[in-house]
Amino acid sequence: MQPVPHQLMGYDRAITMFSPDGRLLQVEYAKKTVKQGTTAVGMICKDGVVIVADKRIIDKLMVPESIEKIYQIDEHIAVTVSGLVSDGRVLIERAQLKAQQHRVSFDGAVDIIEVVKDVSDLKQLCTQSGGLRPFGVSLMIAGIDNEGPKLYVTEPSGIYFGFKATAMGEGDSEILEVLNKEYKETMKIDEAISLAVKSLKKVLDANFNSDRVDAVYLTTEEKKFRKVDKNKIKELLK
Repeated sequence: MQPVPHQLMGYDRAITMFSPDGRLLQVEYAKKTVKQGTTAVGMICKDGVVIVADKRIIDKLMVPESIEKIYQIDEHIAVTVSGLVSDGRVLIERAQLKAQQHRVSFDGAVDIIEVVKDVSDLKQLCTQSGGLRPFGVSLMIAGIDNEGPKLYVTEPSGIYFGFKATAMGEGDSEILEVLNKEYKETMKIDEAISLAVKSLKKVLDANFNSDRVDAVYLTTEEKKFRKVDKNKIKELLK
């Protein structure tokens, strides 16, 4: 057996080691985990913000209602994850704690960017500390604060971006094609949910059904987390 060239050895064994071409391979592997995760779509609308996610029910014996894909951080913030859901749960609980501490300390709602930065800081820390691995999950965080509707995605590397509309997880490139063609900033919440469900149906194809869809919205008027009823989703599919 021929020896492996030195330049190909070891660069993916430690998160703190850069490859010769300037890459952190463990972070790139974590991004691939996200690409294999459940699909999620988010959009800012004229009257609020929407998140729609695929529950990916892999066993017909599973109870669809027992699977939660979109979580409440505070009454004005929702989040969904793609990648390792167990990693995501840790970050979600941290974000919930951050939001509640802010309410206790300042008697008011936390700004969404504060939650995003706090989660992203922890993710980044895990890309430069020996003995750790990156979080194998991306978070899509949506909400409404004093500046209006917001939509962010945090990546395994600790970087985050704000979006008007975006997708993550399996089939995200196909959904982004749909969004680039059909998304409009003037859309209302019902139109955005309809577009998100339609794009999910395109990606999932024969595997798609209404039981797989989890959807929430927040309106600029009410600023509160609301689940979309399953019957509403069925109506949109007609």
